[in-house]
Amino acid sequence: MKKRLILVAGNIGAGKTSITEKLGERLGWKTGFESVADNPYLPDFYASMADWSFHLQVFFLGHRAEQHIVASESDGSAILDRSIFEDFYIFARALRQLGNMNERDYNAYRAVFNLVIKSLPKPDLLIYLSAPVEVLKNRINQRGREIETGISEDYLKLLESFYQEWLRNFDICPVLTIKSNDLNFVDNSEDLDIVVERINKTLAGRDELILGD
Repeated sequence: MKKRLILVAGNIGAGKTSITEKLGERLGWKTGFESVADNPYLPDFYASMADWSFHLQVFFLGHRAEQHIVASESDGSAILDRSIFEDFYIFARALRQLGNMNERDYNAYRAVFNLVIKSLPKPDLLIYLSAPVEVLKNRINQRGREIETGISEDYLKLLESFYQEWLRNFDICPVLTIKSNDLNFVDNSEDLDIVVERINKTLAGRDELILGD
């Protein structure tokens, strides 16, 4: 199979890490995950979002750009559990919307983001995982991560609105939308088979597909 770079996008709790792990295992793809445990800005950010949001976003941007480049230059196919594009189009926008990033920092971050993505190789496919907000909230509660205790349904709805707007205008590569509440690709190998089949068809040149209807 031709070498591919696959990005996974989706709201908090959509299942990005799970599908990245499963597809990596099934297809022998290299995997890349979001940097959380080794992020030096997270404690400060959660203590004072308005003071540290710019620093946090710059750290994530650098981490994801490096991850994207390493994955694209690897010997085989690779899949990453969040796209670099979400940093700006989803999370920086949310920080500004909620008053946690001022206009000066937002514009400075946007300028750096635009310069960075211009130099990055294009991905071959974006997998977008979607699920109703109430499902996302239940999953977040069930996994019990301390840093996610303050995530509200209103915040998830805001992110969801940004995802819909971003994807309407996304044309960098094909998009495969997967409704993760309809497919149990973690525990059901047949559901994972369906996902793999649709990925292969999309990579072969089919139009955008929605999986889970």
